[in-house]
Amino acid sequence: MAAAKKAVLGPLVGAVDQGTSSTRFLASLLGASLYVTLHCCCPTAACSKDSVAQEASFCLGGERIHQVFNSRTAELLSHHQVEIKQEFPREGWVEQDPKEILQSVYECIEKTCEKLGQLNIDISNIKAIGVSNQRETTVVWDKLTGEPLYNAVVWLDLRTQSTVENLSKRIPGNNNFVKSKTGLPLSTYFSAVKLRWLLDNVRKVQKAVEEDRALFGTIDSWLIWSLTGGANGGVHCTDVTNASRTMLFNIHSLEWDKELCEFFEIPMKILPNVRSSSEIYGLMKISHSLKAGALEGVPISGCLGDQSAALVGQMCFQDGEAKNTYGTGCFLLCNTGRKCVFSEHGLLTTVAYKLGRDKPVYYALEGSVAIAGAVIRWLRDNLGIIKTSEEIEKLAKEVGTSYGCYFVPAFSGLYAPYWEPSARGIICGLTQFTNKCHIAFAALEAVCFQTREILDAMNRDCGIPLSHLQVDGGMTNNKILMQLQADILYIPVVKPSMPETTALGAAMAAGAAEGVGVWSLEPEDLSAVTMERFEPQINAEESEIRYSTWKKAVMKSVGWVTTQSSESGDPSIFCSLPLGFFIVSSMVMLIGARYISGIP
Repeated sequence: MAAAKKAVLGPLVGAVDQGTSSTRFLASLLGASLYVTLHCCCPTAACSKDSVAQEASFCLGGERIHQVFNSRTAELLSHHQVEIKQEFPREGWVEQDPKEILQSVYECIEKTCEKLGQLNIDISNIKAIGVSNQRETTVVWDKLTGEPLYNAVVWLDLRTQSTVENLSKRIPGNNNFVKSKTGLPLSTYFSAVKLRWLLDNVRKVQKAVEEDRALFGTIDSWLIWSLTGGANGGVHCTDVTNASRTMLFNIHSLEWDKELCEFFEIPMKILPNVRSSSEIYGLMKISHSLKAGALEGVPISGCLGDQSAALVGQMCFQDGEAKNTYGTGCFLLCNTGRKCVFSEHGLLTTVAYKLGRDKPVYYALEGSVAIAGAVIRWLRDNLGIIKTSEEIEKLAKEVGTSYGCYFVPAFSGLYAPYWEPSARGIICGLTQFTNKCHIAFAALEAVCFQTREILDAMNRDCGIPLSHLQVDGGMTNNKILMQLQADILYIPVVKPSMPETTALGAAMAAGAAEGVGVWSLEPEDLSAVTMERFEPQINAEESEIRYSTWKKAVMKSVGWVTTQSSESGDPSIFCSLPLGFFIVSSMVMLIGARYISGIP
């Protein structure tokens, strides 16, 4: 029997989409009707059957689902899923295993190549690979062995709050050089303080730095270094978008900043080389984890932080164009063109993209919300009121209202526009009538209210209110959430037919790189995208009343915690000095009293 003939389809572009809750690898066919999509869906959202992917990506996180679609029928042909762990060793600490992240990427590539083979598609059609990743999450590894020296400290982690407070005392009130150089507030959110904690508290990291064996990077650096050879010649690099989230990078000069590194006491020798978002960084190398050297020799030629990738995937290339991504957190980015715009209303200034070594850098204003989809996972894993993330929509639909219940999911403090680390999550407005359906509805509303807050701040900074909101991310499959968002913003919400645009942005950057050239980013070559539109269905007065009540709830969440002094880890009662002094002095008094009274 003759072997099946391999289909000749034209160039494919692969994309690694590594998020906090999921990892995807998508392979996209350019200029033809068949697209291959491997989704690693986060547990906060269902994978939409009507999604049409324009590349192949692998997504790292809670659940990983590999899907193959026909772009004309949107018929789901196959899938595969895996759970990725997050670790919470102490209250406020969030970690992930870098080796598990890397292994899931290898597995995802392998499964994708198998699926392509089953479709009689030759994997040699994959001409380039892009990388998109959760930003700020910090990894330090040994360049000689390739072994991580500690778990990845995730962007949501709060262990460095006292470090932040101590550092803030050293910044002159009239000269906040950290913010002016980086566009970022001093916060536990960013990589510099996480790296500082590792250098202060992990002996393996300290020793590796002393012996010149340590390398630092965000997840993109860890993956690119590992995929291009690791300890055997791996490329240690990052791109401008990821570098701009470390608090060590000067967003004006586009270089690591010596003054910032000295302020945080970070040795510059461990930092990755900074490159553009679209150029060939290195070639895929054979790994024992990849059967038959799948994709060996394919260039890795695109790299973008996840939110920048979504901005590119939404094709927001013009000044004033914006998108909002609903994932573990929620991130609203507005392209400000070639100029840095500094916010007066709690937003961040960040690098949007630089699509080529000789191409200009573009900037963005960003509103960051820490907890969006993560609140759905919390309802599932911590409270157990739902068994799957998809059930949240069904529960909310049963009641159609929160019945006066408001949920502020400040699990990691409040990010934009407050930047208030003392806040903690609260559920308020409860009555005996409140049930799990009302709490589910309030959780969805909380995502929308937080988006309203950062949209208001962005409108004030930009001066021209957005007439509609472009959205993407796994949560946008939830139609109740999207309608709530339109009602609370009181403007239309517009969703592309393929909401996972992050992987698309990474693939576009990879395919457009010099030396690859299979994807054009010229405006006349960009195809139109099918959109779904949600119009407000309540009156403006009701929208404002609900929003003002939410603001009252937010104020109740602030000031719940004070700084923990035990960053280094020992939860001993003696790490509280007043309590320790009281206990020791009481013991001395008791011994003294027994001695004076003659009690043996």
